[in-house]
Order: sequence, then C-alpha cells, then structure tokens
Amino acid sequence: MNEEAPLKVRFVTVDADLAGQRVDNFLRTQLKGVPKSMIYRILRKGEVRVNKGRVKPEYKLKADDVVRVPPVRVSEQTDKPNPKLEKVASLEAHILYEDDRIMVINKPSGIAVHGGSGLSFGLIEGLRALRPAAAFLELVHRLDRDTSGCILIAKKRSALRHMHEQLRNGQMDKRYHALVAGSWPQNRFKVKAPLRKNVLQSGERLVSVSEDGKPSETRYRILQSYTDATLLEASPITGRTHQIRVHCLHAGHPIAGDTKYGQAEFDARMKKAGLSRLFLHAASISLLHPKTEQPVKFEAPHDEQLARTLEALS
Repeated sequence: MNEEAPLKVRFVTVDADLAGQRVDNFLRTQLKGVPKSMIYRILRKGEVRVNKGRVKPEYKLKADDVVRVPPVRVSEQTDKPNPKLEKVASLEAHILYEDDRIMVINKPSGIAVHGGSGLSFGLIEGLRALRPAAAFLELVHRLDRDTSGCILIAKKRSALRHMHEQLRNGQMDKRYHALVAGSWPQNRFKVKAPLRKNVLQSGERLVSVSEDGKPSETRYRILQSYTDATLLEASPITGRTHQIRVHCLHAGHPIAGDTKYGQAEFDARMKKAGLSRLFLHAASISLLHPKTEQPVKFEAPHDEQLARTLEALS
C-alpha cells in the first residue's frame, strides 16, 4: 500500500526583499495551485499566523516576520487537461527581456493583465504558472486588456519599489503607437484635457473629458499618414485610465477598433484592411534599470495583425 506522506506545518521567515508584500499574495507563492478562496478561508479561520498572531489578508509582511503556513492538500486532477496550459506556454514567446530583477513582456491584445471581473486568468497569473519557482512576480504598471505591447514585471520587491518611484517622478518614458481616424493636424503636438472616470453598475469603466476630472496630458507625433487614417506615436505624461483613447477621441480622431470610444464607420473600413482589434500598442519603454541604475530601453514589435493592417493601408 502506497500511503502519501503526511503534510506538515511550515514556518517561513520573511526575507527583507519581500517586506511590504500582502500576506495573501505571499501565501499564493507558498501554496502553489491552492485556489484563492481556500487561501482566504485559512486566513479567516486563523490557520495562518504571523508571529503567532492572527492576521487579515491585507496585512503587509515585515522583514523577519515568521509565517505559519498550514498544510493544505489540493486534489490532483491529472485526468483533466488544463485548457490554460497552452495559454501559459505561449507566454514564453512573448518575453522580450528577463534578468534577476525584471521581466519585459510584449503583451498580446485580448489578455487582461490580471484575473478578476469575471476573468479567472490574466497575464500575471499566467507568468506565475510559467515561473513556479519565482518567489516574487508583480506587475509594475498596467495596460488595458485590448492594448498590446511592453509591460514591466518586477521579480523582486526592491525592484518594484525602484520602478514605482520612477513612475511617480516621471522618469519612465512610455511610447505607444495608435492608428487614428482622419488626418491628424501637423501642428498638434499635445492634448491637455482633464479626465473623469465613471464606473457603471456592471463594473465597466468609462472615462470622459470633464472640468472636474483629473489633469491629464498626452504628447503626439505623426509617424505615417494614410488616405483616411494617421499612425501616431503617443506619449502619456500622466497615467490615467484609457487616457490615450479618450484624448484621441477628444481631438476628433478616435483610435481604430476602439469598441468604447471609437467610430463605427471608420472601424468598418479598418476591418476590411484586416483589423479586428484595438490599434493601440505600447511600442517602447525607457527606464533606469533597478539594479545597475543605467538607462535601458525595450521595444515591442507589432503583432501580425497590426503589421498587416498598415501594409494594407499603404
């Protein structure tokens, strides 16, 4: 008879680099494959202790905290193929750069940066599944679900702090490519318009230009002009939700394939050119490397669909 070895309680001392991480996120890395609901249940029941005391999921760990990790058994479903596995494996091909501090991904359009809002699977969950040995993997910033391109992942908490500071101080330079309707004026280099976010009952976010909104600015440069469209480089100076998309609409030149802020007639024409997604792509990101403090720049090539669309327009 082949009996399984009994699972044991573990006591894990928190490394200084993990200080500041929420205990629920920490447990996700310690208890691989355990559903989120179970993690919250064991926290609620007090089975997880920090320095012998009960804690809430949002408790932020400190260096040298001792975490009691209870034994949790996950029933193995080896007979059921996991439909996410293929998706996870495909992410490997989208890694543009990786070292011991950061990872840069060319995010595909249509994948959310994290699960939630009815999505069980997002980019960060996929990367954690792809790198099960990584103790720490967190998003540095976000991209809309339908936007493709450069996204930064921190592999150490110190790197995350370093890059967040750069974002706050405006030291990070992000450049996007957007295909917009009509001819963008040669002398229009920026859009400054305050943005207000509204969350609908469904949870959907809609952003509009409003006097009582937050100050927002996007800089623009024409890359290529076509018969009834313009390819722009957009650099957001502020980082508001849907900023580039709403600023393009405000300027009278909505982005191609934008189901929220687009123009149906223009989108129908672009569909004939082969476009069935939002034409907004995070083409490059420049920053100071969190380890060397030297300037680095990463560039993400257009996917096949964006490249084909531009070819058709030419």
